[in-house]
Amino acid sequence: MFFQKDIETMPRKQLEELQLERLKWTVDYCYKNVPFYTKKLDEAGVTPDSIKSLEDIKRIPPTTKADLRDNYPFGLFAKPMKEIVRIHASSGTTGKPTVVGYTKHDLDIWSDCMARICMAAGATSEDIVQISFGYGMFTGALGLHYGLEKIGATVIPNSSGNTEKALMYMRDFGTTALVATPSYALYMCETAKSLEYPMSDYSRLRLGLFGSEGCTPEMRTQIESGWGLFATDNYGMSELMGPGVSGECRERNGLHFNEDFFLPEIVDPDTLEARDEGEYGELLVTTLTKEGIPLLRYRTRDITKITYEPCKCGRTHARMEKVQGRSDDMLKIRGVNIFPSQIESVLIAIDQVSPHYQLVVRREGFADTLEVQVELVDSSLLDSYGKIQQLQKDIAKKIQTVLGIQCKISIVEHGTIERFVGKAKRVIDLRNVK
Repeated sequence: MFFQKDIETMPRKQLEELQLERLKWTVDYCYKNVPFYTKKLDEAGVTPDSIKSLEDIKRIPPTTKADLRDNYPFGLFAKPMKEIVRIHASSGTTGKPTVVGYTKHDLDIWSDCMARICMAAGATSEDIVQISFGYGMFTGALGLHYGLEKIGATVIPNSSGNTEKALMYMRDFGTTALVATPSYALYMCETAKSLEYPMSDYSRLRLGLFGSEGCTPEMRTQIESGWGLFATDNYGMSELMGPGVSGECRERNGLHFNEDFFLPEIVDPDTLEARDEGEYGELLVTTLTKEGIPLLRYRTRDITKITYEPCKCGRTHARMEKVQGRSDDMLKIRGVNIFPSQIESVLIAIDQVSPHYQLVVRREGFADTLEVQVELVDSSLLDSYGKIQQLQKDIAKKIQTVLGIQCKISIVEHGTIERFVGKAKRVIDLRNVK
């Protein structure tokens, strides 16, 4: 299904011509309206007139999250506040939040992007969609909300938290689609199974529109088998717009980029040199139509790869693979690069443990150590020391096979590890804690 078929199936050459036209506009717009970019482009010797091809984007210095924080709150806005109709911001847990502003035009484009992704995943005007993202400064809930309303779906703005009430709505309202983080979708399913109601009471639930955090294939399989739905991923970040930058179609062979609004690049995260098609690297994104806060070559820190081959679904826009991890979230343990998703894939394949886990990194002497805390599905197993010891050895061996390093495995009883209604926080890094 398509929301704007003529655009979503646009021939590659025509799409690139549109991107170039919009890139020229964006560079000119940034240069004239954002002093930060005026200075940055002048220092790089780049003028709006010097953008002659899409390749010329490489001459523009990247923009980072630090640039947004350094210009907090409105220093990168290209419009006066009287034309900004909404503001969102990140949590700011590691410093000043990143603040983004939207014009009426930006909000209209945002809802179009989300409408495309929702329909590509299989959502229709017949759906009753329950949104279990947190509403507020976080972009996820409202992004999906307006996109789903645009295609005519019925939206239940449940928000996150109060899981039992959310499940009551799901049963009573006949929810057919769920919007949530993958970890919260799992927790909701776990809670549903612990209640007195049969899982058949949720039988109308058929579609999951998940995002805001990574979801390994193994986790997706658990969500699908638990709920009996078809799960899809969508991708975005508040700095670029929110969700709606890319999303999966029913083929689930990569996330389709809304390339008429966002220009993606894959680069080496250390050198920023361009990577070839199909090679992994860091994703850089340039907004092509944003008015409130346009961004040039924004460093997402997300590691992925891109293909430009048309999809079987008929869409011609580039497809990015599921994000492998973030270059700034990557753990380096004894010289080995580790993404939490690699460990998650191992754990989810083990029947005795739940998908809830925690990674604890410490420094002992001059060496870094990794402890993997995992939770049992059935706490009665704790009564058998021999079985627990064997399970620890099995998990340690499987993780060593994948990562090439040894780690400590700690097994705890069911319900011990914290559940998250928003983004799951899997890593506790104690290396610099005194």
